[in-house]
Amino acid sequence: MPREVRERQMLDAAVEIFARRGYAAASMDEIAELAGASKPLVYLYLNSKEDLFSACIRRESEALVTAVRSAVDPEASPDGRLWSGLLGFFAHTAAHPDAWAVLHCQARTHGEPFTSAVCAMRQEIIDVVTQLITATAREACAAEPAEPVEREISGLAHALVGAAESLAAWANTRGDAAPSEKETAATLMNLVWAGLGNLMNGRCWSATRP
Repeated sequence: MPREVRERQMLDAAVEIFARRGYAAASMDEIAELAGASKPLVYLYLNSKEDLFSACIRRESEALVTAVRSAVDPEASPDGRLWSGLLGFFAHTAAHPDAWAVLHCQARTHGEPFTSAVCAMRQEIIDVVTQLITATAREACAAEPAEPVEREISGLAHALVGAAESLAAWANTRGDAAPSEKETAATLMNLVWAGLGNLMNGRCWSATRP
């Protein structure tokens, strides 16, 4: 069997076991058994449990970023581009719940070097969302967005990605009652689109003092 095929089987098995057991409780014996390989072969290919976990994070991070980027329709309207990106995110996390559990839960709770890889993935998605929101604001304003809008875009992109992560985690724990990716994306789209519209029209919320 080609090495790349065997490694893919090992990574597939590792993602499933890490998602089910958690990093600390996952055993290389169980991963090897699920992959249909010997434990020495897993160590030969992927060196250690830490290296195996890191390889899982890298692979799943790249897959998620690729899914979001490829989902964005450059020919769509501004809201269509944002919608397609959100839909791509939720479709991928719904289709790969174990991978999302590894990225969203396991990798974030075990320190370096795992958190750095997840942060890098998250920043890539934030950059994509920032570009989408900026393009939307420019087209809607028929010019450069007003300065207050520009200042808010970065924060809005971070908030949107954080909300998407939380919604994906929530949806993936709902079992048979889980909403479709379209329903989940629409929930977030309604929130961000209404907020962005207010920002572009200068209707910013402010706290009232008694």
